Amino acid sequence: MDRRNNTHVSDFILMGLTESEEIQLVLFIIFLIIYLISVLGNTGMILIIHLDLQLHTPMYFFLRHLSFLDLTYSTAITPKTLHNLLTSTKHISSISCFTQMYFFVFLGVAECFLLSSMAYDRYVAICNPLHYPVVMSKRFCCSLIFGSYFIGFTNSVINVLFMSRLDFCDSNVIHHFFCDTSPILDLSCTDTRSVEIMIFICAGSALMVSLVTISVSYLFILTTVLKITSTSGKQKAFSTCASHLLGVTIFYGTTIFTYLKPRKSYTLGKDQVASVFYTIVIPMLNPLIYSLRNKEVKNALKRLMQKREDSRQLK
Repeated sequence: MDRRNNTHVSDFILMGLTESEEIQLVLFIIFLIIYLISVLGNTGMILIIHLDLQLHTPMYFFLRHLSFLDLTYSTAITPKTLHNLLTSTKHISSISCFTQMYFFVFLGVAECFLLSSMAYDRYVAICNPLHYPVVMSKRFCCSLIFGSYFIGFTNSVINVLFMSRLDFCDSNVIHHFFCDTSPILDLSCTDTRSVEIMIFICAGSALMVSLVTISVSYLFILTTVLKITSTSGKQKAFSTCASHLLGVTIFYGTTIFTYLKPRKSYTLGKDQVASVFYTIVIPMLNPLIYSLRNKEVKNALKRLMQKREDSRQLK
């Protein structure tokens, strides 16, 4: 361990997930494959939605931003993790560390409110279909997106400002694979209770507000669907929500497990596994969930492939 007596460190050491070189190599290969699938999947989703005019609807407008968030979210964490798995020196400058933390919080909070916006979109589509084009106008959709990014930005700035003021006088070794809040709080030699309360309030309020919005939206959706008499009508209504519900369950499940609990209950193994899931795995899963379970995306891909084939034949 690198011991320091000063209160301001110039860099940190990310210990990663394991010290075994053999396991590190295996993890590098797995994480690299996951990251490549994530980049290809999310980039592909963005391009398909952009190029196919039939997907220029509010639902796919939100889905395109979700893919953008997942792509950026994964890129903020995974490349540095891959680099550290292959090198013996695992240093990260304090500026880079807090920058990584900033994007991690910013994108995570923005995704919470984007998922709640998507739930509201499904609520309007199923419960008020006649008013859907008026309610979910382009201006309103852009306002929801702006609000999601703005809340994420504000939350992240507050978080990083408080964290950057902490004093680190004993160690600069972070027992994690990226600059997360809990492991860095453990390094501080000053009283961190006020910072912990602030983080809990910000993270908790963001999670709860977005989660309540999603829960209320789906409560109304469920009430409306149960009133539908035909089985095919119920199946169609549920199918439009299935992908979003699955994505929400995975995202919120791991996030709540990790963050909405006292810091003293932080356990290195379990929390690191959960962190791997929502920082590396979920950005890969989302494009698969929303494409493999979505006929419109599949049909859009077929149309684009057909157009490409027709253009080749004309040449």
